[in-house]
Amino acid sequence: MKTILVTGGAGFIGSNLVRYLYDKYPDYRILVVDALTYAGSVQNTPEGAFGSNRYEFWYGDVRNGELMNALVSQADVVIHMAAESHVTRSIYDNRLFFETDVIGTQVVSNAVVKHAKTVERFIHISTSEVYGSALQEKMDEEHPLNPMSPYAAAKCGADRLVYSYWQTYNIPAMIIRPFNNFGPNQHLEKVVPRFITSTILGEPMTVHGDGSASRDWLFVEDHCEALDLAIHTDINRLVGQVINLGTGEHRSVAEIAEAVNEVAMECSKELVTVAGGRRKDDFAQHAGGGSRAIGTTKIEFIGDRPGQVFRHTCDASKAKRLLGWEPRTDFRDGLKKTMVWYQENQSWWQPQMWMRHIPIISASGKREMH
Repeated sequence: MKTILVTGGAGFIGSNLVRYLYDKYPDYRILVVDALTYAGSVQNTPEGAFGSNRYEFWYGDVRNGELMNALVSQADVVIHMAAESHVTRSIYDNRLFFETDVIGTQVVSNAVVKHAKTVERFIHISTSEVYGSALQEKMDEEHPLNPMSPYAAAKCGADRLVYSYWQTYNIPAMIIRPFNNFGPNQHLEKVVPRFITSTILGEPMTVHGDGSASRDWLFVEDHCEALDLAIHTDINRLVGQVINLGTGEHRSVAEIAEAVNEVAMECSKELVTVAGGRRKDDFAQHAGGGSRAIGTTKIEFIGDRPGQVFRHTCDASKAKRLLGWEPRTDFRDGLKKTMVWYQENQSWWQPQMWMRHIPIISASGKREMH
């Protein structure tokens, strides 16, 4: 039996991981701490978990040293995911990013140092954003760190902080750098759910710049499987290692918008949607008194985002070598699963509608909604 502490366990990736572990390991005890900012919700808790003696939720901040000491003291494995994680929002309000991502990581790391005799492993979740734009065809773990936004800089600081604690205090730390994740329970500020919900609502999909900025897109279930392996692989193979997670393929934002339209059309014969109390078997949404077939959403191009990374493409050969991991989900299959989830869980995301677009001041001083 293991006790696993997941910081940020009510957010997108964290909650997917918690549900994965809760369902797969019925003899494990899972501790979750989350500040329940706008991107986290107790609605993401595994079904029945609150009535279970193997799940504990703590409403708290990772910057709270007393709380983190108490929780880390109980854990065999610490998975540190808590972070502010949106590039555009970091331009709008960058102070909180450094406080949570850097200071919070320092507090958690200090707790691991204090309880190093009982903590079996410390898994820090970083991000591919620390690399900046790709300087080579595929980005391995030796790629230079060139963060291009306040968010990326904050995560880069946290990433290197954990590395320094491993070097200084010899804690059992490893650093995971996932490339762009997508899947169920992701906040509407992120591009894939924003495009999907635009399709459902009949609104235009807005694309930054010319839409050529490209990313490596990893389905969140594949990420969870990799972290499962990181929990259970021989610790001597992993301590002090930095490991990328990605597919090795990149797609532009414009291609994602087109793919969302195409997958919506494919879903049209398999799904139904309920709108205005009327059930339709042609996957159509009734809006403004009219009927519109989903999959015909207009794509609009807006100003480019400051700090935009041109391309990210992952070299995940190290993950395969150390963890025996490879992504199993085809992009379009993952996109289809994600679209179905958003179709069937509109009550979950409707309250987020007002946060889909963020005001920023561009380098030229212009106020834009991104």
